Amino acid sequence: MPKKNLHFVASSSDEANKALNRLLSKYEQASPEKSDMIVALGGDGFMLETLHKYLPTSKPVYGMHRGSIGFLMNEYKEDNLLDRVSKSEKVILHPLKMQTISSNGETRIANAINEVSLLRETRQAAKLRIYVNNKCRLEELICDGVLICTPAGSTAYNLSVDGPVLPLGANILAITSISAFRPRRWRGAIVPNNSQIRIEVIEPTKRPISAVADRTEYRDVTKVIIEKDKTKSITLLFDPEHNLEERILSEQFSQ
Repeated sequence: MPKKNLHFVASSSDEANKALNRLLSKYEQASPEKSDMIVALGGDGFMLETLHKYLPTSKPVYGMHRGSIGFLMNEYKEDNLLDRVSKSEKVILHPLKMQTISSNGETRIANAINEVSLLRETRQAAKLRIYVNNKCRLEELICDGVLICTPAGSTAYNLSVDGPVLPLGANILAITSISAFRPRRWRGAIVPNNSQIRIEVIEPTKRPISAVADRTEYRDVTKVIIEKDKTKSITLLFDPEHNLEERILSEQFSQ
């Protein structure tokens, strides 16, 4: 079995840093450039930070849970780590690309692994118009916001606002409303993951909107275009008994 060169990273929590020190005493630390994979210690928030940081390198990431939420993480165990990562299963994901146009005409781009969210900035509800593949599907949505999520992100913010949990291999995206006022019964839609979703802000001066791609926020946007970024890929590694597809399926039956 070829040796795997590991680079360890940890969140700022005491628990994660203590785990990092113990692992560094047992395993050799490779530089990020010479490593075969990244081992991330923390919770799901830190995992997202790590995935974004190493996205340009295409390095696989193996997470171990040392945080508050560990949906994207494997169980923390110090022994036989090299054997575990060698036997781990790959999940390859493509992030979303969010392109925003602001009120001053500036265009900016960011990637999202979990979701892109459009959120009202003030006390007044947002007014949004939704297009899918250049066809207007919803002329006016009055709401607190709307989000577009990947299957991997469907159990995060999307689930907390009553969005659907998406099977990992289904090749779909969810469009989920956040506190919809009109149409009151519209809760969202499911579209193929090769769709281009365009959201236009109605009355942007009176009802300003921010757009958030995971951790990156752009304020005062007038238009947002979301589509799968086919030029980039993310490789997550999971122990066979803790694979992501099973976790997503189990989430639908959790109490």
